[in-house]
Amino acid sequence: MGLISSTKETKNSGRGMSFLFVFFPDHNNNDDSPSPSSSSPSTATTLFRSRSSRLLLSKAQSTISICILLLLLTLFLFTLSTFEPSSSVFPTVSPRRFLLSRDVAGARRLPNHRFALQGMGALFLRGTKSMHDLIVAHIASDTTERDLRLFVRLLLRSGATSRSDVVLLFDNYSKRFNRLIEEENNSFSKLVNLYRNSNQTDSVWSRFTKNQSKKDASEPIWGKKTHRANNNETESNELTHGSVVGFDVAELDPENSLSGFMDHDVPIALRRWACYPMLLGRVRRNFKHVMLVDAKTSLFLGDPLTRVRNRSPESVLFFKHGNNKINPAVIIGGAKGIRRLSSAMHTEIARATMQQRKRKSSVSESGVLSQLVGNVHMTKGFEVVGPSEVVAEASSLAELRTINSAAASSKSNDIVQRGNSKHLDITATIMKRICSSEFYSSVYSYC
Repeated sequence: MGLISSTKETKNSGRGMSFLFVFFPDHNNNDDSPSPSSSSPSTATTLFRSRSSRLLLSKAQSTISICILLLLLTLFLFTLSTFEPSSSVFPTVSPRRFLLSRDVAGARRLPNHRFALQGMGALFLRGTKSMHDLIVAHIASDTTERDLRLFVRLLLRSGATSRSDVVLLFDNYSKRFNRLIEEENNSFSKLVNLYRNSNQTDSVWSRFTKNQSKKDASEPIWGKKTHRANNNETESNELTHGSVVGFDVAELDPENSLSGFMDHDVPIALRRWACYPMLLGRVRRNFKHVMLVDAKTSLFLGDPLTRVRNRSPESVLFFKHGNNKINPAVIIGGAKGIRRLSSAMHTEIARATMQQRKRKSSVSESGVLSQLVGNVHMTKGFEVVGPSEVVAEASSLAELRTINSAAASSKSNDIVQRGNSKHLDITATIMKRICSSEFYSSVYSYC
């Protein structure tokens, strides 16, 4: 309690003195709700800091909870994307899962219960071990059964699959292709076993029966992993070949990314470039060399990948047409170079399509590819080799007379194209020559 005194002088009584007492209430009263005017500045500051701390702590706890929830959700989605359903638990018509870990309505899936990769594609033939090379063959919707059968038969007999896996990229998959590919795979296995049990010497078939170390043999990336029994043998003269798998373009390009730039359906000659980044990006650590090939027009007589096995991973080998434009039907190179080429080509197709749309003209795959390769700024990511060589036409090759040897006699003719001969049915001619051999006719059911 405070006390204040004062003096006052009066006229009547002369000089006098009086006292004025002023009482102040104590600050330390028993009131539970002190008024703001009576609170000290230090107390207000303390309360403000306390409330701010509690608010910051609440926000931090909320942020941490959201982060933990997002992390758990990411782990859950990742687990779903890598989980491969068993055919004994899930029916074969169960929805597929994309590499993007999400379903897209309307996308087609190959009707095969043996998935090739993360619930996508079909496994036609599982390889004996992992391979360093990959052959990706795109199959147009107008490819006939005879065309596809000849392509698969020559590819398996060429010796290329002794060191390569094969991916068949379908534009419009048909169930009848299942039976066709299965028949050719079975005939191929019979041919190799027939060679092993005979005294014949053939440089091509010997590639599939080389001595290999079981200790060094690694598991193929396609299909489910298998557990092989261990034994004491270090080497064995066993069959060695790559895998044969198939994908529909809707699985690798579910949104049809180029459709927004065109007024009509996107042909597989262009759409395949939107599929390659997804496929090659997923298997980027598994293969050293990649070959892109058109199954309808190309025929294997040998192993074309021998051309690039000693080159850098960024190199890409191009061939040319007779009109000096680049031939998009056959492209070979290192895995890194092909992957970068596919990404650049995808972008270039979209850009060229927008320009041509204003001019109301069509886009040529060969024209876009030639323009891309001629642009030094667009080719910084890969090394351009050629184009200095033309892919020979089968209608003018003498090697067709010795097709029974199952391999080209020269490196320059390890792959050929059907050609445009109107007087020669290339498919019928090659099939006739193959079936004229007793060695092959005893195995092939379709001759």
